[in-house]
Amino acid sequence: MMTFISCAKTMTARSKIHTPGTSVPRFEKEAEANALHMAQFSPEQLGKLLRVNPKLAAENCLRYHNFFSEDNRPLPALTSYTGIVFKRISPTDFSEEDFLFAQNHLLITSFLYGLLRPLDGIKNYRLEGDVKLAETGYLTMFDYWKPLLTDYFIGEIKKQGGILVNLASGEMKELFDWNRVCREVQVITPEFYVMKNRKPSTVVVYTKMCRGEMTRYILKNRIESPEALKGFEWEGFSFDESLSTPHSPVFTLM
Repeated sequence: MMTFISCAKTMTARSKIHTPGTSVPRFEKEAEANALHMAQFSPEQLGKLLRVNPKLAAENCLRYHNFFSEDNRPLPALTSYTGIVFKRISPTDFSEEDFLFAQNHLLITSFLYGLLRPLDGIKNYRLEGDVKLAETGYLTMFDYWKPLLTDYFIGEIKKQGGILVNLASGEMKELFDWNRVCREVQVITPEFYVMKNRKPSTVVVYTKMCRGEMTRYILKNRIESPEALKGFEWEGFSFDESLSTPHSPVFTLM
């Protein structure tokens, strides 16, 4: 069983977390080419392209200019991203065995690197899926990656039994020929709801936290079957059979 999560916009270049090592991203050459293209933009241009304030634009301009510096050392992806999902995965207490299991059973999206394994060494960046670069024929990053990632993604899922637990945000489907993915592997998409007036409601921050906590649950407990996901519980969230379907287990907070 393979688990699939989204990258985060926030990152760190330093981590005290010890990992078994650092691997090379499958699409590192493409990432380097993309970084080189991004380095041509001024802070003002980056601000408009990424829709960020001047401070973040300047920060990311510097990131791309320093991308190839020898002092800019890569950090394993699972310890590099710092968004809510990754904070809830909390690899600070991961054993070597946890990291090695994650390396084979977890994939992370990236608009710069395509798809990453947890130990793949990456450098800090910021990129959005709707960015279009002249060098790639003005394709969005979604359309740029789709033909490159689909076969690889399906192949990696099949190596782990042909089951994908989709804990990524909805837009990440656009990185792949998602209809093909759904035809060739079994996709399980957990949903997390807060019950309000007896009706299920999505609360984004809770959804992100639950995605991280479920990823941690899968990795720490070596979960290998969709049935075992039903045992996930966190802060009052638990499996709700009445709202669930075989391809979409639902977890509610009453």
